[in-house]
Amino acid sequence: QVQLVESGGGLVQPGGSLRLSCAASGFTFSRFTMRWYRQAPGKERALVAGMLLPGGRRDYADSVKGRFTISRDNAKNILYLQMNDLKPDDTAVYYCNAIYGNLNYWGQGTQVTVSS
Repeated sequence: QVQLVESGGGLVQPGGSLRLSCAASGFTFSRFTMRWYRQAPGKERALVAGMLLPGGRRDYADSVKGRFTISRDNAKNILYLQMNDLKPDDTAVYYCNAIYGNLNYWGQGTQVTVSS
């Protein structure tokens, strides 16, 4: 069955870094546009970053441009999010999303907490 499993979240101090991973299975990963979303307490889920092809166009929310980098390894079926210079406002549950036509899959999320 389709699975998206996020990992790599945790507690980090402001200015620190984390790398999130999303392991995909059960579908043809290379065909899907892959995105990271996040949801902070009391807020709606929001797009963080997205990309279709390895090495192709990447889109970022303004709030993370220059700090976060999305990448994917189609050979390993893994999506990554490198997060640098983390800020308290980055605290949220981060979700992996895969979309292709009318197919739309979500992971269970991983918590990122930025606090001193």
